[in-house]
Amino acid sequence: MTVTNHQFRLAARPVGLPKREDWNYTEEPVREPGEGEMLVKVLYISLDPAMRGWMNDAKSYIPPVGIGEVMRAGGVGKVVSSKHPGFKAGDYVMGTFGVQEYALSNGKGVTQVDPRIAPLPVYLGTLGMPGLTAYFGLLDIGKPKAGETVVVSGAAGAVGTVVGQIAKLKGCRVVGIAGGPDKCRYIVEELGFDAAIDYKSEDVKKALRTHCPKGVDVYFDNVGGDILDAVLTQINLRARIIICGAISQYNATGPVKGPANYMSLLVHRASMTGMIVFDYADRYAEAAREMAGWLTAGKLKSREDIATGFQTFPETFLKLFKGENTGKLVLEVAKD
Repeated sequence: MTVTNHQFRLAARPVGLPKREDWNYTEEPVREPGEGEMLVKVLYISLDPAMRGWMNDAKSYIPPVGIGEVMRAGGVGKVVSSKHPGFKAGDYVMGTFGVQEYALSNGKGVTQVDPRIAPLPVYLGTLGMPGLTAYFGLLDIGKPKAGETVVVSGAAGAVGTVVGQIAKLKGCRVVGIAGGPDKCRYIVEELGFDAAIDYKSEDVKKALRTHCPKGVDVYFDNVGGDILDAVLTQINLRARIIICGAISQYNATGPVKGPANYMSLLVHRASMTGMIVFDYADRYAEAAREMAGWLTAGKLKSREDIATGFQTFPETFLKLFKGENTGKLVLEVAKD
């Protein structure tokens, strides 16, 4: 029986917010894997802000998605047939499978996952790239010490929620910046943040002075723009700033807004460091083991915002830039 694979392929470089017309919805028959290959039925696709950057034809840490190529995305799925020595039919796997229903893979960058340890979507969030980003960015670059104040923007998102919880595990005071009362309530009441700042209704600079009376020692930045500038006015001597993302700037049609208050880095002898999780690939297993232990022990909570319907990909992806998701945004492609 012939199986059809549906895909979203990049059709055009977006200007501003992506629109459905920037992808082509295509289909093709699924072929059997060749020697050294496996065929994966994709069950869940990870939707991440970084995907917007991959659509631009610009120099970056990873080549852009080519016009006509399947849109790049992480995913988890189930091996349906295999001629690869390391994988067999029935295995659950995680990898960069793209925005499609089936993926042929040679196994590069693919790892097995165990749904008995955590539900499959968790492997795209807390036990996936966002969780690893939070872990290495905060601990290796931020180096938080007990008693210090850690601020994180995008605090109700996939990375921010994990950053704040790990900082609490390390004995820090944690202040999250998020949009809207529901998100602010969630990170304080459910995740244990010490305070939340609603950037949609509060003066961020003033609120930082209130909630960070001793200043900011570590700032984990996911949004850039005005919020980064506001935090720079409150940093302490030798503060550490992690530049993880700048979602406020990804769809800008003019020049990217850089930090106007960067001289604060000089005055406070602070550091601002960019981080890409791929640099830590040889340590992924180490981080995943520790975080899985925290999850099992109830010390770390994971929340997935799961949308359904493969054809809704373009509209669901935009939830990231409209602030409509809480936790990790995941698109369910098929039932197991």
